[in-house]
Amino acid sequence: MPQLVVYTLVSVDGATEDPHRYFPETPDRPGAPVFDAELERHEAAMLERQEAVLLGRTTYDEWSRYWPTSDEQPFADFINAAPKYVVTSSPLAGDWGPAEQVQGGLADVVGRLKARHAGDIGVHASITLAKSLLAAGLVDELCLAVGRVLDPRGPRLFDGLPERVEMELLEASPTTTGSVWLRYRLS
Repeated sequence: MPQLVVYTLVSVDGATEDPHRYFPETPDRPGAPVFDAELERHEAAMLERQEAVLLGRTTYDEWSRYWPTSDEQPFADFINAAPKYVVTSSPLAGDWGPAEQVQGGLADVVGRLKARHAGDIGVHASITLAKSLLAAGLVDELCLAVGRVLDPRGPRLFDGLPERVEMELLEASPTTTGSVWLRYRLS
């Protein structure tokens, strides 16, 4: 059965808004490492298991202007080709497909997508959506690429959970540049 997988880049303290703050991409800037080859390998393995993505409207609108012309691999090829389901009450604009507007309760939306696909369904960025899915107990797996910084800015992925969540560690891999890949099954 397909899994609903929330994936995000975060600081150690869970900030999620600006990945370039956790993985700066300028070699002359001191601090956290770039998104390194080891994290790229883990991300690629995760993407191989995903057949579709569920996005919030803001992420879809921002990404539809960026990813179609990006050469950041392997994510660009994946996100441009994957069926994208966008939780929104208004029609989608633009031509970044394949994309489809989805509506209704989150449990119903997730149930319909799991019935429609054999592979996993990824939730990428879309922090408001991810937080709602976590709070509703709909997330099967959590993948985090953790940069080695503490960041007081930005929304926290785990703020607002109604109760404690038990998780089973599936994978924990430190990288040579100081980042950590974490993968959990939620029970």
